[in-house]
Amino acid sequence: MDYIVARDLNSLYIILDIIWLCVLGGIYICSGRKKAAAVGLLAGLLYFLVDYGGFYLLAGTRSVEGAPVLPFLFWLSMSYGFTNFSWIWLILERDGHALEWSMLPVIGWLAAGLLSQNFGSGFAHIHIQRYVGSYHGIMAFILAVGYTILIIRNISSKHEKAPLLLLLLTGIGVQAAWEAVLLLTGIRPEGIKPLVINSLIETNLGMPFIYMIHRAVNRTAVM
Repeated sequence: MDYIVARDLNSLYIILDIIWLCVLGGIYICSGRKKAAAVGLLAGLLYFLVDYGGFYLLAGTRSVEGAPVLPFLFWLSMSYGFTNFSWIWLILERDGHALEWSMLPVIGWLAAGLLSQNFGSGFAHIHIQRYVGSYHGIMAFILAVGYTILIIRNISSKHEKAPLLLLLLTGIGVQAAWEAVLLLTGIRPEGIKPLVINSLIETNLGMPFIYMIHRAVNRTAVM
């Protein structure tokens, strides 16, 4: 069944989020996590291709009111593409700082959301929404393909096995954190359906593939 995922925010949120993205990127680069920053930027571009090119132009399931569509969706895609997948990459690095890397995006999202709600009344109001039921089946198929590949590899291989539980917890947890902050700050309308369904599918579908990319990149670096 189709349903709407919506957000109501103001332009102050965008300003605060961009500032935090710059801070976050600076932390990654200064701490020597340049690969994570690069992966985040590439993921942001991929998000933009899917959101603007797929959801908005081709499927017509995305709508934006109160802001120019292309620059707004570019910011939105880069924001969550960068934070989500740089965070995931750092979790996969297993450098002993998973808690620290997990706290950074969440405190930034929470601060930007609450500050914009408190002080953003004079800023432009923006409403966005998308119908998601029409393509969640495709997303679930991609998720099934990715995890099936890893499961078959784990069963048949005597070498290093994919950490399936870590991948599931990370994929579900990253999206759940994002959805929970949107709900708590009033940006997402009340209701837990987007939190539950989106957390199980949307970011999680990319986990098997980002894991395989992570392994390939690290193997190349060692060689």
